Amino acid sequence: MKQPSVPSYYRVTATPYEPYPPLQGRHEARVVIVGGGFAGLNTALGLAERGVRDVVVLEREQVGFGASGRNGGFVFGGYSLGEEALHHQLGVERSKRIFDLTTAAVQRIRERVTRYAIPCDMVDQGVIWANWFRDPNVLRKRQRMLDEHYGVHWNWLPQEELREMVRSERYYDGLYERNALHLHPLNYAIGLAATAAEQGVRIHENSDVWRLRREGSHWQISTPQGELQAEHVVLACGGYLAGLRRQIDRAVLPIATYVMVTEPLGDRLDECLQTRAAIYDTRFAFDYYRPLVDKRLLWGGRISIRNRSAAAVRRVLVRDLARVFPSLKDVKVDYAWSGLMSYARHQMPQIGTDGRGLWWAQAFGGHGLAPTCAAGELLASAIAQGDEAWKQFADYGLAHTYKPFGLLAAQASYWWQEFNDWFKTSLEG
Repeated sequence: MKQPSVPSYYRVTATPYEPYPPLQGRHEARVVIVGGGFAGLNTALGLAERGVRDVVVLEREQVGFGASGRNGGFVFGGYSLGEEALHHQLGVERSKRIFDLTTAAVQRIRERVTRYAIPCDMVDQGVIWANWFRDPNVLRKRQRMLDEHYGVHWNWLPQEELREMVRSERYYDGLYERNALHLHPLNYAIGLAATAAEQGVRIHENSDVWRLRREGSHWQISTPQGELQAEHVVLACGGYLAGLRRQIDRAVLPIATYVMVTEPLGDRLDECLQTRAAIYDTRFAFDYYRPLVDKRLLWGGRISIRNRSAAAVRRVLVRDLARVFPSLKDVKVDYAWSGLMSYARHQMPQIGTDGRGLWWAQAFGGHGLAPTCAAGELLASAIAQGDEAWKQFADYGLAHTYKPFGLLAAQASYWWQEFNDWFKTSLEG
């Protein structure tokens, strides 16, 4: 997928850097990573921090081109599969251990931004989960689950306190997750790449891997202008499939989500938000949004099996925005875009190996920043030190998604959940 003709806000405000040259000629490396998004870059940096610097990252477009440079910028714990389902599937100890990987990743991201001085507008002010419905039970149930089984406490926000922070009559009460933050995701990806490169990782943009084959004890990777021989290969392409291994590509559904950024709002933003926290709501088809450092509002939502034009994204999301903040119904939108996330049928990341040096990390869904950091650490530790902690994800393998039928089923499921949200809202009057 080529870069959209209308660039995103993130692309326009990206940290300038000298482009990484395409791969040319024949080379060798201990590790080759295909994909210059969060999963690939976290793996590369994790390897470099462990002393493995003979690493090459190959990116088809530019660093952070895919979902890593297009998402809402939320950094919080957990997975697309909710905490309750994770608890039922894995039991008390295993579910907490695998959940803790993401809360530790939030802290690791916080520390990396600081340690490496990555300019990504990090706002360490938590995330608010705002209740779209009158019934508080969904909040209370999740609060208890997190407290009792995961050792994580989210603060209760009564309606009066929530509406002081988020000036909308749309919400009732909420929960506040303090160990969360938000940032400029593309600049974070650019910063990760720069940091990895400073530590010896070789990065090549505009290097489309068109063939991957096993020859003897090594892997051979081919691009239009170059060849690489490697002991280990990591496929970290997310929703932008590489087409190198059918079993890996067919295990994820590329799903689009939509984001827009308003014009600078000045005092109008303060009239809507008296918090620097990021916000999302309790519907399945939820809105998510956050204030930006230049007094704009970033707004995202919706799920679809197809990308849309910037104009179509703008029309849909402005209607959603006006339902929450009617005073902004006439707001000018300067940027709108879509991007592809990768989802698995089981709603958990797929992290694994074929046992011959081929690794994969994908299907991070809508919780990408923390789980991709956790995945990078697991793979780096496995490759550098033989650590088998990645096997915690063995229950969540490469389940076939049966495209295109799986995509149609995913869209139908989303529409059904969206209808349920609407019906519940209408019952409440």
